[in-house]
Amino acid sequence: MSNFTLATVLISAAVFTATGGYTLLPKSLFDPSCNIKGNISIGTGEKIYHVPGQHYYAATKISPQHGERWFCSELEARQAGWRRAGY
Repeated sequence: MSNFTLATVLISAAVFTATGGYTLLPKSLFDPSCNIKGNISIGTGEKIYHVPGQHYYAATKISPQHGERWFCSELEARQAGWRRAGY
């Protein structure tokens, strides 16, 4: 294994662990009850979470490569610095 590959694997593992691990994976690969969508506004960078039943919940897509993630509770989302969508 090259030094570059080893460094990439170690850094990826560290990021995965530091961010809660499962939150970087598609929801279907971890816990389907973790259905709160953590979205980041393109225009402002604001971190907003959406719960099932809210107006734009179904249309909201999660892009982990942009820092977006899934949460298992509203408390978890708020503790991570996200606010609830206002609609």
